Amino acid sequence: MKITKATTVEDVITNVPLSVKYLCDKGIRCIKCGEPIWGTIEDLAKEKGLTSSEIDALVVDLQNLPTRN
Repeated sequence: MKITKATTVEDVITNVPLSVKYLCDKGIRCIKCGEPIWGTIEDLAKEKGLTSSEIDALVVDLQNLPTRN
């Protein structure tokens, strides 16, 4: 799966299970009441005040996490 800033949170956590812990470690909440929070990776990152370059780095990190087979 190719992850971009425009990838939905639901798609990321469905295909990259380790992304939940990674995003939480970064202070980005991606699950609420057991369901994914709606929006894109960029939306969530901007809500946390990340800069464009920090969001780019976040996307690269997410792309490097193992995906579901």
